[in-house]
Formats: sequence, C-alpha cells, structure tokens
Amino acid sequence: MILNELKTELKRNIRDYGMYIALFIIFLIFGVATDGIFLSSRNISNLLNQTGYLAVLAIGVTLVIVIRHIDLSVGFLSGFLGAIAAIGMVFWHLPIWIVIPMILVLGIVAGLITAYPVAQLGIPAFVASLAGWLIYRGALLLATLKTGTIIIPNATFNAMGNGFIPDIFASDVFLPEVHKLTLIIGLLLIGFNVVSKIRARKAKIFYGFETVSRHLFIGQMVFMSVIIAIVTWILAGYNGMSWTLVIVLLVVAIYSFVTKKTVLGRHIYAVGGNPEAAELSGINVKKITFIVFGSMGMLSGLSGMLFAARLQSATTTAGTLFELDAIAAAYIGGVSAAGGVGSVVSSLIGAIVYTSLTSGMNLMGIDIAAQYIVRGAVLALAVIFDVTTRKIGSK
Repeated sequence: MILNELKTELKRNIRDYGMYIALFIIFLIFGVATDGIFLSSRNISNLLNQTGYLAVLAIGVTLVIVIRHIDLSVGFLSGFLGAIAAIGMVFWHLPIWIVIPMILVLGIVAGLITAYPVAQLGIPAFVASLAGWLIYRGALLLATLKTGTIIIPNATFNAMGNGFIPDIFASDVFLPEVHKLTLIIGLLLIGFNVVSKIRARKAKIFYGFETVSRHLFIGQMVFMSVIIAIVTWILAGYNGMSWTLVIVLLVVAIYSFVTKKTVLGRHIYAVGGNPEAAELSGINVKKITFIVFGSMGMLSGLSGMLFAARLQSATTTAGTLFELDAIAAAYIGGVSAAGGVGSVVSSLIGAIVYTSLTSGMNLMGIDIAAQYIVRGAVLALAVIFDVTTRKIGSK
C-alpha cells in the first residue's frame, strides 16, 4: 500500500524528485570510482565551498528565467564587481563594512540598467544582456589593466570564501575531533524542516488540498532528516560549516520565503506563467521585471565577492562562463524554459549537481575536453526531461 502510494507520488512529482535522484546517483558513482575520496569530509566541504558563488548566481538566474527572460551579463558583472571590491579595499583603503554594501548596491544599479531596455523599450533580454556581457567584460579588463591580478590581504573578506564558523562548543572530552556547533546547526535545520513541513501539511488539510498519507509523510520527514544529518556529520568532521555555506543558506532561506510566502513571489510566478493575464489582473509586469533584474544584479555582486574571497584575489578572467554555468545549474534544478516554473531550493541542488560533476571528474583525472562534453550532455538531458515531464503532465 505504502509502496504503491510512493510510486504514485514519485510519478506525480518527478520534476521535483528527479534532481535528487540524479545527485544521489552522481555521489554513488564518484564515491565508488574514487575509492571513497569523493565522499570524504574534506572533499564534500571543498565541493560546497566551490558551489557557493555558482549557487548564488543560479538563484538569481532562476527568477529571471521564471519571468521568461535571460541575463547573459551576470558572469562578467560578477567578475567586475569582485574586482571593484578588491580595488576598494586595496587601493581606496575602504573598510569591509563599506565595501560589501557598496558592491551590492552597485549590483542592483547594474541590474536595473539591464532591465530598462527590456521593461521600457521592449528589447529582448538576450540582446540587452549580451550588450551588458560585452560592457562588463571590457570594464573588468579596464579595472585590472594596470595592476593585473589584485591580491586581497583582508582576512575578514577572504574568510567569506575560505573561512569556517568557530566552534564555540569545542571540547577535548566529548567528540574532540568533531565541530560541535555544526552539529547543533544541523539539528536546528532538521527541527526547522520538520516543523515547517508539519505546518504546511496542516494548512493543506485545513483548506481541503490533497496531501499524502501520514505514513508517507513521516517517511519523507525521516528521509530528509537523515540526509541533513549525514551532510552535517560529514562537514563536522572537517573544520565544520564554512562561511560560504552559511551565506548561501541565508540567501536560499530569504529567497524561498519571498517566492513562497509573499505577494511579490506570487506576482513573479504569475508574470512567468502568463504575462498578458498578469497585466490584465493588475500586476505591474514592468515593475516585476525591474525587481527581478535588480535582484539578479545584487546576487551577481555577492557572487563576485564570494569568488574573489575564495581566490583571495581579483583576476582579469573572473566571471568567464559564470553565466552559462548558472543557467545550466538552474535548468538542471528544474526551472522551465517556458517560464512560471522553478524554485530556489531546486536551483541550489542543480548547482551542487553541476559542481559535483566537475569535482568528481577532476578526481578521476578525466580530460577537460571530455568534462565539457559530459556537462553539456547532462544539461541537454535536463532540458529534455523538463519538456517530457511537462508534456506528460498536460495530458
């Protein structure tokens, strides 16, 4: 009985579960192929840190695609803003508490500039953002023309990309080699997930929506709790949770709340589902376009700072192919090219899938040419999967 319901639930929500299945298969294959090195605490920690800047970009790109647009400028915008952050600290001697908000504001302004020809003049986003791609590529070269690579000596800033949260509960008696604060955060995440899912289920029952059986619901809760516990334990075995991961989780939490619990979020998906109908229903489509692109610019700034902090420097090549990697991560995460479909959490998983492929193939010593082919094939399969499931769902 439960197995039949599980199969029905899996078929009904195959778009949501597909990426988790893919991630599990990837981890299993690379775990076996690398004799467990891929699944080591050190590699998982590095993998999540490498995913940070890409995940932030993918979240922004997801909302852009949801409203049926694209933004090709985000890669070099990210690199350019990372360089401006480095210049601000190294040459202008600005403190970090000024640099970070300054870069975020500059990102918002850049996003609004990209949005203007799209929202006000009706120019295709592909063309407008391609112009931005060229402009920010040139701006990055100009910013680093005289200095080349700019080394960032600010330890606080660099901690965003390389540092780990301190273990305020460190002890040489109880689990001496395990990061206790990370374990506590993991337990809190498990509790938050359980409470939020229970509330959501009660709300569905109250309003008469269809829900899974209690046994399957409990099974889902146990499964997610076990996954969080395993990841937390792995991270706790190597320096604990990084500041990069903390930042990414905060971004995911904020954007998940906005997209799922606010009027703005509902308007974004309404515009993506049918712009004309949304306009007729009183939604200001132009305003939504400006907000989404402004948000994309802000996240580009954050991504650029995370990347610069990880390298502890700003380089002339920063941002190269970032936009394509972010778009690929969003599509792998289940965002629909038709608009109106996609979630922040799914894009995070898509980014992890995408980075896991690169990490696993590097550990196996696979040639870079073959890596590009594999990543392209995975992206193609993700889009085919999206189109196929939409056709099945419409029947």
